[in-house]
Amino acid sequence: VQLVESGGGSVQAGGSLRLSCTPSGLTFDTYLIGWFRQAPGKEREGVACIMSDDDEYIHYVGSARGRFAISRDIATNTVYLQMNDLTSEDTGIYFCNAFIGGQFTWGQGLQVTVSS
Repeated sequence: VQLVESGGGSVQAGGSLRLSCTPSGLTFDTYLIGWFRQAPGKEREGVACIMSDDDEYIHYVGSARGRFAISRDIATNTVYLQMNDLTSEDTGIYFCNAFIGGQFTWGQGLQVTVSS
């Protein structure tokens, strides 16, 4: 399984960005997929996750709650992370992560930079 990410970039505080993650090589229909992030000098932390076949199974962590929205496109298996009202605290590398077949798989990471 591979996770292909796109999106990210630079934005001013208060702006929005959307990240995308498309898994390939899937052999399971049910899996947990979501986003982590790692700010400079800090540990990687969870942001949001969604179950591949149940969009009512959604969880947000910390400051993502209320500002970010995770969603999925059933036709393409693509998972989106819409990030709104961004602050400098959201700056970091964002990684798509999936728990499939008992294993964790990571994307290559996307840089998100929010300037104040």
